[in-house]
Amino acid sequence: MEVSPILKSFLAGTFSGSCSTLLLQPLDLVKTRIQTSVTFNTPGMVTVALGVVRQDKLLGLWKGLMPSFSRAVPGIGFYFTSVHYLRSNYGSDKPSLAESAVTGMCARAMSGIMVIPFTVLKTRYESGLFSYHNGLANALVLTYRTEGCRALISGLSPTLMRDVPFSGLYLMFYTYFKQIVNDNITDESRRPALHFICGLKAGMLASLITQPADVVKTLMQTDAKKHAKVFETVSYVFEKYGAHGFLRGVVPRTLRRSLMAALAWTVYDGVSRRFGLKG
Repeated sequence: MEVSPILKSFLAGTFSGSCSTLLLQPLDLVKTRIQTSVTFNTPGMVTVALGVVRQDKLLGLWKGLMPSFSRAVPGIGFYFTSVHYLRSNYGSDKPSLAESAVTGMCARAMSGIMVIPFTVLKTRYESGLFSYHNGLANALVLTYRTEGCRALISGLSPTLMRDVPFSGLYLMFYTYFKQIVNDNITDESRRPALHFICGLKAGMLASLITQPADVVKTLMQTDAKKHAKVFETVSYVFEKYGAHGFLRGVVPRTLRRSLMAALAWTVYDGVSRRFGLKG
């Protein structure tokens, strides 16, 4: 039986999401701990990581892995499915930078809204400020009962303000760098490694541009009552930490997002070629 291209793209996306999430969860946890630290001086990435290991052993760096999987795996699957659908039905063979940006933004908006409750729980698990001992389903129920539905969609605006531009910028930069490689490299065996480097460069640029929204999103999702509105949270960060407060956690986030996006797209491109999908 012939498998639908939509299903193929979803499977390719979930596979790439699983690999990247498992490998890079420690960077996400460290980033969240830095952003939720109440100290004025931002703790260093190594300092935070060593503190987690001392308190929770090495596996503590993977705290929040299950909600990360619950968010990232279907989320990345839906994202790549949306990208494939948009490209197949509305895209061109050689998409322009603007077309790539719009495709990435639309795909991320759809997937981001679908998985926002899991994004909230992931952030809370990683912050170390919440203890959910009975599994993800119970965490969803407990949050709903104690804080209401609003808590499960807290930070939606800054999440979309971060992820939608990130995905648009990333896909635009990645398409640009990848096209240069494809136009100049004829050796197929070299392309996966070069595409990975393209993904790293695209991820670094997109991460730096969207970093402030990530800081705001983290605060809103770890304390939905105190930080209920975007502009009030922006003012809080600026007044408490100054302009550099919006760069808290920028190093681990840039490393993680760049590596995760590069790995996800490299794996997705490879699986897509095997499935015969439009690249």
